Order: sequence, then structure tokens, then C-alpha cells
Amino acid sequence: MEKVKKKLSENILDKISMDFLRNQVLKNAYGNDDTVIAKLDPRILLVWYLFFAIVPWFVNDVVFLAGCFILVAATTILARVAGLVLVLFGLGVFSQTGYMFIVSLFFGGNWETIVPLLIMTLKVATVSLASVTVFSGLDPDRLSNGLMWYGCPERLSFSISYAYRMLPMLMEEFQNVLLSYRLRGNAPDSTTFGGKVKYLIYQIKVIVHAFYPLMLNTAKRSRTTVEALEIKGYRYAAVNKEVKKMKLSSLKVGYNDMMFAAISFLCVAVTIFTTTII
Repeated sequence: MEKVKKKLSENILDKISMDFLRNQVLKNAYGNDDTVIAKLDPRILLVWYLFFAIVPWFVNDVVFLAGCFILVAATTILARVAGLVLVLFGLGVFSQTGYMFIVSLFFGGNWETIVPLLIMTLKVATVSLASVTVFSGLDPDRLSNGLMWYGCPERLSFSISYAYRMLPMLMEEFQNVLLSYRLRGNAPDSTTFGGKVKYLIYQIKVIVHAFYPLMLNTAKRSRTTVEALEIKGYRYAAVNKEVKKMKLSSLKVGYNDMMFAAISFLCVAVTIFTTTII
């Protein structure tokens, strides 16, 4: 029993290390370039995302929502989303629903409460998985080009792309701040199970204390990046029609894009047809 407890604590500690978290975040943002979703045209993906991000909120039919959820879950598998993101998704959606169900039972609810909670869960889960699928399958440049093609302001599309590019810098700066705190602090002994719990609490405290230095250091580096962009003539390139045309010339709707849109439309149509029969 002691060996099992020790091994379990070591596995949990390994999974919540900063290197693991950093690798999972960067993998979800930059490590999915070879997936089926990543090879699709960003314009098709954005339209697909808008449908599954808006329509579920206006529908209360369980069959339709369940069909949309199954379709979006399949695309999430194709996008090879990082495991950490899926774990956080499960904890954030399903644990909240279970909590609300337990609270409703204490305040006079019954098993009929499951249906409204199931509807809410399917709505949140469908929208969340659609967001995860699209934004894990689009790199910063393709996402920015897709938004620019639909007429989004250049500064808005660039800001979203720049936020993606800032992610590795933010993670690197965060790790440097954490290492500086560790060098100046005295971490508790983590050889025993109780020590590992104390070490986890110590890690959380260090993360909280590292927030303000992280923001200040990142702001300094962001200013340097913006100045470099200004020197290279970013403002002129963003409003020049010839440059914009050259940048968007790489967008092409191919056979795979049409198949993806057709399969999604067929699944939604079958779901709607099923709701009319039942």
C-alpha cells in the first residue's frame, strides 16, 4: 500500500511540473500542424466555428445538442488536442454540472433536474470543444489571414496573431521568474507523501508571487517587439492593398475543405431529421 501511494504521488508530481505544463500549452498552440484540421482552409474553419459557437445556445433539444457534441468531439480527436487541455475541459464543464445537480437535490430538486442540466452541459461542452478544435488547429499566421480575408481590421487580426506568438515568450519568462524564486527560497522536503503535498502548496505560492514580475518583464519585452515592427514598416504593410493581396494569396479551398464542410452539414442535417422523427 505504501509503495502504491508513493508511486501515485510521484506520478502526480511529475504531471504537474512546470516543464510538463509548458510543453502541453506549446504543443496545443504550435504542435498540431500535421493534423487533418490544421490542413483545412482557415475561412472554412472560422465559419464552422461560428455555427457551433452560436447555434447551440438557441436550441434546447437534447438530440440535436447531443449530435452536435458528438461531431465536435470527433473533430477534437482529429485535431489531436493536448491532454492537459482536455483534462481542464472535463473538470471545468462536467464537475460544475455535477455540483449544480447535487445542490439542486438539497434544495428540493429531483431526477427531472438532470434534463435541464444535461442541456446546459451539452451547450457548454459543444461550444468549448469547437473553440479548442479550431484554435488548436490554426497557427497564428493562418488565423490572422482568415480573419483578414473576412474584413477584420488589420490591427485586430494582428493582435490575435501576436498574442499567439507571445505565448512562448510568456512561458519562457514565467519559467525564469520561477527559477529565480526557487534559488532564493527553501523548498520543503518532498521525500514523503506529506512532504509532496507541502511541496505542491509551495509551488502554488511561488506561482502566485511570480505573477507581477512576469507581467512587468513581458511588458518590457513586448515594447521591444513593437518597436522592431515599427522599424520594419508594419503599419504601412498592414494597410497596403498589394501586400494584403500577396498575404492572402495562399488561401485556397480544396477538396478536403469541401469534404469537411459537407460531412459537417450532413451530420447536422441527420441530427435535425432525427429530432423531427422522435
